[in-house]
Amino acid sequence: MGSFLAASRDRFDGLIFVFCCLTTILLQVLSNLANDYGDSVHGADHAGRVGPARAVQSGLISMTQMKRAVVLFVILSLLSGITLLLLAFGWNLKALLFFFTLGVLCIAAAIAYTVGRRPYGYAGLGDLSVLVFFGIVGVMGSLYMFTSSVSVTDVLPALSCGLFSMAVLNVNNIRDIEADRLAGKFSLPVRMGRDAAINYHWLLLAGGLGSAIAYVTMDFTSPWQLLFLITLVPFVRNGLAVARLPSDKLDPYLKQLALSTLFFVLTFGIGLLAN
Repeated sequence: MGSFLAASRDRFDGLIFVFCCLTTILLQVLSNLANDYGDSVHGADHAGRVGPARAVQSGLISMTQMKRAVVLFVILSLLSGITLLLLAFGWNLKALLFFFTLGVLCIAAAIAYTVGRRPYGYAGLGDLSVLVFFGIVGVMGSLYMFTSSVSVTDVLPALSCGLFSMAVLNVNNIRDIEADRLAGKFSLPVRMGRDAAINYHWLLLAGGLGSAIAYVTMDFTSPWQLLFLITLVPFVRNGLAVARLPSDKLDPYLKQLALSTLFFVLTFGIGLLAN
């Protein structure tokens, strides 16, 4: 999304785009590995858990091996991130220091979600973290890499990405609601109950689309800018599935919602560039 916004302002750079994507992927893998390790330590991954088997839980990887994998991806994320910063800012020490600090916070957030004595994911703060790092930081930070500037209105497409990412997490947490409750993992669905979590899910989906609509209407010049509205169909399909299906049937809708979010970003970006 940040790259599309930059391209719409004629500030796109292919190499920066490649390292933005690479750094993001490495951070996502790091988060998944740390989550696998942390949930195994704290007991959220157990034999009664709904969903695909986890690596440590199933015995495919030992705790020690997973810790080594986490360290490896911390190093890879740092190397990719530092390369990205040098490409974007050269030797501008002020920008390098600020974004390096932000990168370290991203790594810390990826690990501390389920790892440590007081993981914030177990306190129900995962949604807020996703909004900040998958939305605000991810989109506006990427945009700044290209343009060295952002505007207040750029927060709207950033919110769209953040809210849809929160919805992905919400599907995951609704699926795992019983296992999380037994493990003492107080995600928002555990705290509010399944019915309220379903209503919350609809609010996230509506908020993601609403933020995008607000952004394009502020500078509306072409119907192409509304191309992303075709994603209303898969988003509604996801919301209906979450509302109607039992927890053990929700796993495919994690992937479906993630791909729908990607489809949203692509259609939103194409609409910007075709404008």
